[in-house]
Amino acid sequence: MQIEVSAEKRELQGKGASRRLRGSGKVPGIIYGGENPAQPIELDHNDLYHQLKLEAFHASILTMSVEGQKEKVLLRDIQMHPFKLQVLHIDFQRVASNKKIHMKVPLHFINEDIAPGVKLAGGLVSRVLTELDVSCLPKDLPEFISVDVGELAAGNTIHLSNLQLPEGVEIPSLIKGEDLPVATIAIPRAVAAEEAAGIAAGDVPTSVQKKEGVAKEGEKKDAGKKK
Repeated sequence: MQIEVSAEKRELQGKGASRRLRGSGKVPGIIYGGENPAQPIELDHNDLYHQLKLEAFHASILTMSVEGQKEKVLLRDIQMHPFKLQVLHIDFQRVASNKKIHMKVPLHFINEDIAPGVKLAGGLVSRVLTELDVSCLPKDLPEFISVDVGELAAGNTIHLSNLQLPEGVEIPSLIKGEDLPVATIAIPRAVAAEEAAGIAAGDVPTSVQKKEGVAKEGEKKDAGKKK
């Protein structure tokens, strides 16, 4: 998904200027990194707020257009108001096509409903991680990484080393030897209790079984007397 962000250069700086800017429906921000100096910017709050709802906005290479001049950037930081639905400040970082970037990418879990641990054992998929820190060149940055749990049995776990990564994408944690768990299937206590109760009940004879046992015992005694 190609996302373009429109902004204008911000001339006035300081707390007072930023407060007045927010009062006029704008958001103060900054673009930094690369060979160019940091550039203070201002963005339309409503447009930015709606773009922030897009998952790809947080994990994609964005096209920043500042008064017609375009460059590639990444979203690096957002400051939100403590209780209002208001963006107070936003940071973007320039990216170079030949330098690797570190970025958090969302995980999309698929085939949860057909996993043996869910379909056969009544378990639930527990998502240990919902996003993943990856390293790659800007052109290789994925919008998300799929986690296929379609063959996961109850009590089993998917680790970082089990993930199918796009070409050119690395996981720094794995390089450090940290094979973290990503997802597992756990059996809810209620289901486990029901299964245990069912097994226990199967070991206890029912009233019908007791009557049948008494009848058979009586038949054996009668047969012994006739002999």
